Amino acid sequence: MTTPEYAPAAGDTSLSAPLYGASFGQAFKRFWQKYATFTGRASRSEYWWWYLASAIIGLVLYILYIVLAVPGSSTDPSTGAVSLGPGAIFPGLLLILWGLATIIPQLALTVRRLHDANYAGWFIFLGLIPIVGGIILLVFTILPSNPAGSRFDR
Repeated sequence: MTTPEYAPAAGDTSLSAPLYGASFGQAFKRFWQKYATFTGRASRSEYWWWYLASAIIGLVLYILYIVLAVPGSSTDPSTGAVSLGPGAIFPGLLLILWGLATIIPQLALTVRRLHDANYAGWFIFLGLIPIVGGIILLVFTILPSNPAGSRFDR
C-alpha cells in the first residue's frame, strides 16, 4: 500500500493526524483512543481495519448467542411464538453492550473518514436514506484520501 505524499511521516502516530497504512492493531487501538472525537480525519486503513474487527467480534457474539439460545428454546404450536432458552440472556446482553459501547465511536470514525475524503461530517446522515443512502455512504468511505480534507484538522 502506498502512502499519499501529504501523509504524516511514518514515525508520527499523533492522534490528531490520520494514520495512513495503519495495521489491524493500530486501527483497533486508535478507535478506542479517539472514542468520541468527531474532528480530524481517519485513513481508509484505520476505518476498514476497525470495521473488520467489529464484524468479527459481532459475529462471534452472535454465534455464541445462537449456540447458547437454541438448546433450551421452544415453540408454541398454536401461536408459533418462539421462546429462547435461558442461555440466551448472557450472550444477548453482551451483544447489546457491544452495540451500545461502539455506536458513538463508530459514528465518530465514519465522520473522520468522510473528512479524510474531503466531505463534511454531516454527510453521515445520508445513511438514513433507505437503500441508496447506505450505498452512497459506502462509496464515500471507499474513496481515497483527499489533501483538501486537511481543512477538517484542528
